[in-house]
Amino acid sequence: MLPQDTIVALATPPGAGAIAIIRISGLQALEIASKVFRSVSGKDILKQKTHTLHLGTIAEGNTVYDQVLLSLFKGPNSYTGENTVELSCHGSVYIQQQIIQLLLRKGCRMANAGEFTLRAFLNGKLDLSQAEAVADLIASDNEASHQVAMQQMRGGFSNEIARLREELLNFASLIELELDFAEEDVEFADRTQFNDLINRIEFVLKRLIDSFSVGNVIKNGIPVAIVGEPNVGKSTLLNALLNEERAIVSDIAGTTRDTIEDELVINGIGFRFIDTAGIRETQDVVEGIGIKKTFEKIAQAQVVIYLCPLAADENTVSSIKNETGKIKNQYPQKALIIVANKMDLYTEAQRNLLTDEIPELLFISAKTGSGVEELTDKLLSFVNTGALRNNETIVTNTRHYDALLKALEEIQKVRFGLTSGISADLMAIDIRQALYYFGEITGQVTNDELLGNIFANFCIGK
Repeated sequence: MLPQDTIVALATPPGAGAIAIIRISGLQALEIASKVFRSVSGKDILKQKTHTLHLGTIAEGNTVYDQVLLSLFKGPNSYTGENTVELSCHGSVYIQQQIIQLLLRKGCRMANAGEFTLRAFLNGKLDLSQAEAVADLIASDNEASHQVAMQQMRGGFSNEIARLREELLNFASLIELELDFAEEDVEFADRTQFNDLINRIEFVLKRLIDSFSVGNVIKNGIPVAIVGEPNVGKSTLLNALLNEERAIVSDIAGTTRDTIEDELVINGIGFRFIDTAGIRETQDVVEGIGIKKTFEKIAQAQVVIYLCPLAADENTVSSIKNETGKIKNQYPQKALIIVANKMDLYTEAQRNLLTDEIPELLFISAKTGSGVEELTDKLLSFVNTGALRNNETIVTNTRHYDALLKALEEIQKVRFGLTSGISADLMAIDIRQALYYFGEITGQVTNDELLGNIFANFCIGK
């Protein structure tokens, strides 16, 4: 059931600023706004065209609260699909509160989190995946996540799913028709064409599912743990990567006793660097807790940067291989970068020894910045952004990923039914389930609990 009441909320971040925008949407939006808005030209906003701007004041009786610019959008040609008014007022917190309280007295109610976008979905202005992309767009903090959110909000992902669903629905209708004429033993659905469609759907679903690993990285960033023995330059490296003095650096082993985290965007991809306590045997209780956290952060990270101890002899090489081998054996799925810091302190013989024994090793100087760019290039090489450059659809939403996995499972059941020649009525059940999971993504199949969970994560005013 479509909502009938009129809602209001602050659409800009709370707090003082130059300008604040108060948004009103609903059946009575224009009427309520007309009760408090006085145009400087004397125009009645109820008689004005949609998508027009009007200068005036917000007042009640003899009390004038502010001079504002009123933006008028008549439904269905608005974001929500309803009559919508936006009041651009001065950014005083007092003014914001006074105008909102006035609108509440005139018949509005405060909007819930995400309610404007929920109404856009209910009024058919956006499908569910596009509505979710709005939240992702607001939360985007780097170029890559912004680009993916924009592509999804424009309907790139939902259009691809809708096309597959429509084609599958057409064949499903023919299969269902066969059930009505079961006694005549006729086939309305061409099995060869149907098999081709199933192949194509399966291919697209697998591609979308595979894209989630990249999409998750783009949306949430890549956690990178910087590990190694005490005093090898982990904190200096973190500072060099961030280009600021984020971590305390000293010659005293064990200076870092807790993990320090910060984020950096490299070529549009977010990385979350974690400087950890040096790994060594210690009797210090606090330092021991820090070392325990180091191993916890290694488990959580997707990339591990291991900084080698400074000495470069046979024993050091053996130690490096032993420590990095433990990481590889315990976490075989994690990318590991082995780095020799303080490169200016190595002799040529020492460099040759390390390079011969550990060919993948990178030499850097975190203090001077030499080699740091090569390290960041190495980090970027772990991210497959080819799909992003080619403007392919990338899945970033866990709910979509789960629905795609379930849809693929049902499509594979349909394929088995086609090859094994099972009856149309059993195959129709699997097709219906696949259609159900497609519909879950775009919102053609939904329920109040699902909508509540999705839009509760939005900010109020959007």
